[in-house]
Amino acid sequence: MKLLYRSMIRFGFVVGALASAPALVAQGVSTETLLHPPKDSWPIYHGDYSGKRHSSLTQITPQNVKNMTLAWAFQTNQAAQVKSAPLLVDGILYFTVPDNIWAVDARSGRMVWHHNVPTTKGLHIGHRGVAVYKDKLYYTTTDAHLQCLDARDGKVKWDVEIADASKGQWATMSPLIVGNHVMVGASGDFDNLQGFIRSVDPETGATQWQWDATPPVGTPKTTTGGNAWLTGTYDPELNLVYWGTGNPTPVLNGKVRPGDNLYTCSIVALNPETGKLVWAFQPSPHDTHDWDAVEIPVLVDGDFHGKPRKMLMQASRNGYFFVLDRTNGKSLLTTTFGPVNWTLGVDKDGRPIPNPDKEPAPDGRLIAPDEGGMTNYRSPSFDPKTGLFIVSAAPSYSLYFAKPADGTYGWAGADYGLWKKGVLEAIDYQTGKIRWSHELGEGGPGSGVLTTASGLVFSGDTAGNFLALDTANGKTLWHAYSGSGINGGPETYELDGRQYVLMTSGSVLFAWSLPEAEHAGAARAAK
Repeated sequence: MKLLYRSMIRFGFVVGALASAPALVAQGVSTETLLHPPKDSWPIYHGDYSGKRHSSLTQITPQNVKNMTLAWAFQTNQAAQVKSAPLLVDGILYFTVPDNIWAVDARSGRMVWHHNVPTTKGLHIGHRGVAVYKDKLYYTTTDAHLQCLDARDGKVKWDVEIADASKGQWATMSPLIVGNHVMVGASGDFDNLQGFIRSVDPETGATQWQWDATPPVGTPKTTTGGNAWLTGTYDPELNLVYWGTGNPTPVLNGKVRPGDNLYTCSIVALNPETGKLVWAFQPSPHDTHDWDAVEIPVLVDGDFHGKPRKMLMQASRNGYFFVLDRTNGKSLLTTTFGPVNWTLGVDKDGRPIPNPDKEPAPDGRLIAPDEGGMTNYRSPSFDPKTGLFIVSAAPSYSLYFAKPADGTYGWAGADYGLWKKGVLEAIDYQTGKIRWSHELGEGGPGSGVLTTASGLVFSGDTAGNFLALDTANGKTLWHAYSGSGINGGPETYELDGRQYVLMTSGSVLFAWSLPEAEHAGAARAAK
């Protein structure tokens, strides 16, 4: 903590609005920028379409990261924690908490504008950020609207409803933009509602298509649910978008929704032009533990057991790690990455087989992992040099209950967490074995993961420490106490020849870099 305070004093702690901030404006994000983001940008939730969250920047290395210090910090003055992935375009960072959007100078941390969108409906659980296309931002409101804003000043250009908040849905997602399509979903599993992914026109907000995860509400003996609440990924060569869907409803009572409950807890491949389903893979058939499969579908091109493959990898909330052929959804590898006790094994298609005796029951069932899952919204990272898929995991146990009096609507049962811890796990995607692990502390971790081509892993622990680790072995090379919980993912970018590492904690954005004299030398060495 002392290090952080010294750095704040040295570089100045920027708080609140500065009306005199320079007129920095977004010049526009093209389709080409989204396909090939330059190093001075972070124009998509994941950094690029692949979801790997791996940067080619090499100025900050395992040798000099110990000297990394605070460049600036920005305090939102909001009670809500920053859980969003800030987007960087033309030197401006755009980020959110529920009901609020900021544009901040990425070199100094000075505020350019702030837009407040007060809402009373919907769950204010957090917000994942905006999307950007041309000179417009796209923002999902807590009461499940999609707003288009002028990136220059935050003024709303149009507003359309994407779900009915009065029925129990809300929105937190950073939309995915592919070509002339802005794709969004909604949250909400406290009620029996239909999940969907919708594409709208970026100029008008008019609906282009909608893919529904489940049958219409009220269809006998079928499930509802399947909400898509995290941003998907995209393969331009195959022209497919990949998305994870949420759990079925009622959540803990599976008796009234027999069968696999397609397409809940699924990874789906959709044509972005039409919304047509191309293939689907279901990590959790007939889920009864609230284990969404919305975790990031990471796209990797490389060899798998000696054969070139276009792969999709997911560390799922249910405790399983999957490697799929993303051309057709066929399984290449299914294994666990922590304690799991809810299955009878894996079927011929690579799907876990649920154990009926592990469904919630009146006398309780001991289940691993807990309702929060082995992982969750926390973005993983894939390092192509080492072949490591690095995920913030949470080994855990809980008790699940369900009895007839809990009914057939919404949660329909109860669960109680018993124990959990955080651990960063580096999974060899060829074998599924853990090559190294790094303990993150008691309780649930909240930070995502970033890897860089210089051999660094950035993340955070359960005590609120920012971490830089050696990708080769997981050993700590640098850390700084943030003073609060970490619920966002680290990012990195380069401006004016200087590499920054952006991290969030509590209500504050922190930007780190090498000291002025040292970064100049490191920049020359990195060329």
